[in-house]
Amino acid sequence: MNSTAPQIGFDRFVRLDWVAAALEVRAGIASLEGLKVLLDAAGLGKEAKAKTVTKLNALILQPRSDLAGFACRGIGIFKQSPEASFAALPWGMAIAAYPFFGKVAEFTGRLTSIQGDCSSLEIHRRMSEIFGDREMTKRATQATLQTQANWGAFERVEKGKRLIRRVPIRLNNDQAVAWLVEAALRYTGRAISVPTLQSMAVIYPFVLDQPLAYLISNSPNMEIRSEGPSNQFVSLLQ
Repeated sequence: MNSTAPQIGFDRFVRLDWVAAALEVRAGIASLEGLKVLLDAAGLGKEAKAKTVTKLNALILQPRSDLAGFACRGIGIFKQSPEASFAALPWGMAIAAYPFFGKVAEFTGRLTSIQGDCSSLEIHRRMSEIFGDREMTKRATQATLQTQANWGAFERVEKGKRLIRRVPIRLNNDQAVAWLVEAALRYTGRAISVPTLQSMAVIYPFVLDQPLAYLISNSPNMEIRSEGPSNQFVSLLQ
């Protein structure tokens, strides 16, 4: 085992309806008891339930301190426009909080960008190259693929051996779009060329056809800088 392999973090299957319930709890429109009932109904064992709650805390209920403000803004968008923003929020929080989740999404987005499908074995191979060829990596990759499929990113066929992209979700809420771009920036940890934002592999389940430069220029959390007459980059404000 490679002792220097990066930390995995995301290693559980997390159903979208569990995340939806957690969002409603965080938004103050549902009770925590309702989420507990939902998890109990799933038949999770004590340990599995505890680990699932840990993931829901990190994603929605109690994000770590450096993501607290980002998460609060996402919840605020959800309160104002639940239907228009819901799809983006779990994905954005997952790629911001868990680089492992983001890397699986990035590889899947790249490999399916040409023909619309790819082999799950190829995702496993690439993740093992980064996070170590170990059983933990394999299990976590499988759990992440299962989660992303459940969240509507792709369909698993041939007993999970092939992944077929679903029709991407068109986001119509400008605030949700800007927030998702910010999530991608938090995942990459670096400035991104504005023209490439719409084709970023890590957010491939979404269509961003708004004037992104305009949305970003109006965001208090991001900035655009120019490098040359035609090169614009977006980065997080420190």
